[in-house]
Amino acid sequence: MSKDLQARYVLERLFDTVVSRKDASPSLSHSARLMARGRNKIAQKFGEEAVECVIEAVNGDRDALISESADVLYHLVVMWVDAGVKPSDVWAELERREGTSGIEEKASRPKHTP
Repeated sequence: MSKDLQARYVLERLFDTVVSRKDASPSLSHSARLMARGRNKIAQKFGEEAVECVIEAVNGDRDALISESADVLYHLVVMWVDAGVKPSDVWAELERREGTSGIEEKASRPKHTP
């Protein structure tokens, strides 16, 4: 199995684990605790982890970047579960974008007015 497929399956297994803990006791499951605190708290934790990831990238600390990246992915998966997004939804969107330049893809998005 390719490393890309292994990574995809690891994320899907993590997703399945978080789903299985959604209704668990918050005293027994960190995932359940996060979801019990609500979407705003989940988003806040994801943002905190993303900032920590960026800091480690800027600092050039490879090992810390790897660790923080894992935290970012975990909190992203918790956010997906809470919002009803499945990994296959994200994979389909990535496949839709495949072969399209980032500039073209961004230009094709609907314009949002404040």
